[in-house]
Amino acid sequence: MPEEIELKLALASGEAGKLPYHPALGGATAHRTRLANTYYDTPTGDLESAKVALRLRRTPERTLQTLKTAGQGSGGLSARGEWEWEVQEDRLDVDGLAQLPPVQALGQKVLHALQPRFTTDFERQAWLIDYSGARIEVALDRGEIRAGERHVGIDELELELKAGEPSALWQLARRLAEDIALRPANASKAARGGALCENQWRIPAGNDTAAACFDRAILYLDAFNDSGQRAFLEQARDALTTLAQRAHADEIGHHAQALADALAETDWLTPSFGQHSLALQAALHPA
Repeated sequence: MPEEIELKLALASGEAGKLPYHPALGGATAHRTRLANTYYDTPTGDLESAKVALRLRRTPERTLQTLKTAGQGSGGLSARGEWEWEVQEDRLDVDGLAQLPPVQALGQKVLHALQPRFTTDFERQAWLIDYSGARIEVALDRGEIRAGERHVGIDELELELKAGEPSALWQLARRLAEDIALRPANASKAARGGALCENQWRIPAGNDTAAACFDRAILYLDAFNDSGQRAFLEQARDALTTLAQRAHADEIGHHAQALADALAETDWLTPSFGQHSLALQAALHPA
């Protein structure tokens, strides 16, 4: 199964302009492209329930059909199945989809009930760099997700591993966080679009481990970013406070408490917040 390994980072307002000049990019030239995407699902949301995303992506040169399965990972890092191929017309290649295991598991009824659900439209600046022994695509996406009359902004960074070890993604993220206000983000564009369609942001139940607690805090911040509902911000702070109390005075507790304290401030997404977030993730997953 083809696999995509990437680290997703949300950017604070106004920070994207710093990225092209960051020393970590080594003066690489960006490739710019406009990407218009339509995401598909059944009226009852069968793909979303199965944690599968299906889209048609239109670029100036061609149209691509992509199917992705749920990411396995933590703290913004995900490894997931991905199938992508070019289509000749601006419509789903149903026959091609029918050959893929995730779609076969859902059945023919789901396959033939697929319809457009929401769109994303954004500009991507992408740099291909060598960093810490790895080949990494650094992609800056800026635009919006739209579902009917509802819309939210896209202002995010994706670090995708092309060759090498995943640890290089974390090393690059921590280098960027020294100068740019960012944080790990767990919600994909597909998940954000699905929440926007329903106007409801659900945080899935998880286990009680420290890593799961941190992941829920990240998802609460993702939900706050799109909904503006302060209850999600408070839930993120509660999750981090709980994590700090469990860890007491060790490294995990120190970073979790620093993040919880920051969320009490109006302008909480600062370079310090990103640094503590990435350091906390490293402490939770030392390997």
